Amino acid sequence: MGESSRNVTVVTLLADPDAPTEVARRMARDLPARLADASGQERRYDVKVVSEPFTAGTEDLPTLIRRVLDRGRTEDWDIVVALTDLPLHSQGRKLVVELSHEHGLALLSLPSLGGLRLHRRARRAVEKAVLSLAGAQTAEADGTGHRRSPGDCTSRLTPVHRAPVGDEEAADLRYVVGGPRGYLRVLGGMVRANRPWRLVPGLSKALAAALATGAIATVNSTLWSLAASLDTPRLVIAMVGSIALMIGWLIVDARLWHRSTAHSPEERKRAALYNASTVVTVGIGVLVCYAGLLVINLVWALFILNGQVFASLTRTPLHAAEYWTLAWFVASVATVGGALGSGLESDEAIRAAAYSKREQERRRMLDTDED
Repeated sequence: MGESSRNVTVVTLLADPDAPTEVARRMARDLPARLADASGQERRYDVKVVSEPFTAGTEDLPTLIRRVLDRGRTEDWDIVVALTDLPLHSQGRKLVVELSHEHGLALLSLPSLGGLRLHRRARRAVEKAVLSLAGAQTAEADGTGHRRSPGDCTSRLTPVHRAPVGDEEAADLRYVVGGPRGYLRVLGGMVRANRPWRLVPGLSKALAAALATGAIATVNSTLWSLAASLDTPRLVIAMVGSIALMIGWLIVDARLWHRSTAHSPEERKRAALYNASTVVTVGIGVLVCYAGLLVINLVWALFILNGQVFASLTRTPLHAAEYWTLAWFVASVATVGGALGSGLESDEAIRAAAYSKREQERRRMLDTDED
């Protein structure tokens, strides 16, 4: 890539739109100072952010690396760190970061950093990668052949570990996560990128149906008797069943389930990961809706119920436990009503609420490829 001046290195953060761009812009504020401090003030770093889509849902890793390399050569960039929220795979393992010291390139897959402390982990990984790449460029310019050891690039991102790189590949260093912990780490990162809390306002018609169902159920004397006769295990079963019904209905009705027609193990693993992220994303959104319904139904019950009428019909005094039990049971009933009401939502509205914009684009690409 381009030749930088002796004491200034231009670092370009090439970020996919949406979450990667947000992460890149946030870290770009203090990254130059942190890089200068870490390098002992020997060099100055200028960091710029370029937001553009450079990934798609079906690309393999070598193709993606070549695309970023071509983009860097076109702009004559010194060091390029590409950030994507696409889960990338290498030899059956989830890629964290891949470096090419020869070309001054690093590719970072944000989902592999997990769903917690994303900005801190991403900043740390980018900082280590840039220092390693800049060290290689300095060594090449000096002709010493000595550069910063790449082993510390992601030393704090356990359980990240190095993986072998083929001789014909552009990269010379690769870090991956594997096993159950690695799977959960990537899954958490994908769910975070989907931002499941956005599902709540995206289900306006379903929530309206649930609220109406809850309001009517709260004043129904038959439900009073049912709620008074239910013990905690049955209430838990009713809650789990209603939430599962809501999740299943949303996924099936909006066609969120991804069915891969490819028979390769890699594609099957990718489809399983996408579907798992869908279930968790929708599940978190439904749980938030359920908690909201529970609170609203409890407030409504405190306002509307009459202790004498309740006791005369159920033969049970109306105390705090009865208020809570009724609100809990009505929330489950209302969730079922919300599942039926979700059929009034358009598929696009639910997809928009469940997935980030880039994730929607990738899934459309996957569906188009399969068709």
